[in-house]
Amino acid sequence: MSRRRKILVVGSGGREHALALGLLESESVTEVIVTPGNAGTRAAPARLAPKILRSLGGTPLDIARNEAVDLVVIGPEAPLCQGLTDELTDRGVTVFGPTRAAARLEGSKAFMKDFAVRHGIRTARHEVVRELAQAEAAVGRFADPPVVKADGLCAGKGVVVADTHAEAVAAARGMLSGESFGEAGKTVVLEERVRGAELSLHALSDGERFVVLPAAQDHKRLRDGDQGPNTGGMGTYAPAPLAGPELLARAERDVFAPAVRGMIAEGHPFRGVLFAGLMVTAAGELVLLEFNVRFGDPETQVLLATLAGDLGDALDAAARGALDPGALVPSGEHALCVVLAAGGYPEKPRTGAPIRGLDDAERIEGVSVLHAGTALAEERVVTAGGRVLGVRARAATLETARERAYAAVAAIDFEGMQYRRDIAARAFDKGAS
Repeated sequence: MSRRRKILVVGSGGREHALALGLLESESVTEVIVTPGNAGTRAAPARLAPKILRSLGGTPLDIARNEAVDLVVIGPEAPLCQGLTDELTDRGVTVFGPTRAAARLEGSKAFMKDFAVRHGIRTARHEVVRELAQAEAAVGRFADPPVVKADGLCAGKGVVVADTHAEAVAAARGMLSGESFGEAGKTVVLEERVRGAELSLHALSDGERFVVLPAAQDHKRLRDGDQGPNTGGMGTYAPAPLAGPELLARAERDVFAPAVRGMIAEGHPFRGVLFAGLMVTAAGELVLLEFNVRFGDPETQVLLATLAGDLGDALDAAARGALDPGALVPSGEHALCVVLAAGGYPEKPRTGAPIRGLDDAERIEGVSVLHAGTALAEERVVTAGGRVLGVRARAATLETARERAYAAVAAIDFEGMQYRRDIAARAFDKGAS
């Protein structure tokens, strides 16, 4: 019999709103608190009553103690890399999320690349540089212009896919000087560019056991046709037709299993969700681009809509080292999420614009509007960040999910609203449904 839990979710984005709703849909969960939260996490939707959703300010430790929460789920990468899991567990709080040492898989791209090499996980050839002269020499050793990555956390913006060698050197110069990303760019990873289709795979791990979740595909560029600047993600869909059973089995064997074993061998068992950004080459080979140590955003929005099982039970079991690999299974449904971004995003997003049509959008069957960069101003929901909303729809087919999501998008309006109109187009191009 499932326990009845009160859970604290740390974060303020669309991922955290999606986690909060997914947890509230769990039989084992009666209440979710989100800190600091956003305009969407202040109350549970009517369909989930009498369960409780609310936002609170304060430190996660104080809230966990004062509210007697049973589990803390940490959403963003920054608090994980800063050691929030360690702080909370040292004080007796149960936490879903890796320790600071294990979070280095995302906190340092140089560490991640070297870890992959040590444990036999295929990844693109790379060089680590810390001075401009090193960077200039290293760039010249790549036949094609390399991808330039800041070593530390940059909120998803620390990667430059250079089109020329000169552009790669210029990107490295900006990072190494501190001009581009401050301390996060003082070490730079130069990486061979791998071409193919990107794939996002997540695995829940309790430190020893793990379960791979359905595959999702993200759309990183701002505009249709993968044009414009890179963003934190403009939309996702799941399950991705690209990832059939054979490919998922290879990812489990060649990526996740050696990663989980490797963290044990290095003395830092990984408890939490390990998110692998993979490239599937034209030959069908899997190449690891990056590891993240938390749920992706906006991948989480669609992943949780394609799973059956009690999310609260699964995350609690993983946190306690007792994961049942069968706790979460594919539901057979499809989900698609369209991100609505603020005017000026990603360079200088404009905030404070009133958002209209939220209730109309959520009246469409299968649709949930997930808040990210939103706030309340005189009881009106307004824009408060770059990626403002995620409009998610679920359905029996990807085609129906897409129709529902874009119908809901058409109901919403705010000044300067930007979104892509081609989410999942690649799946339909291949005849997938």
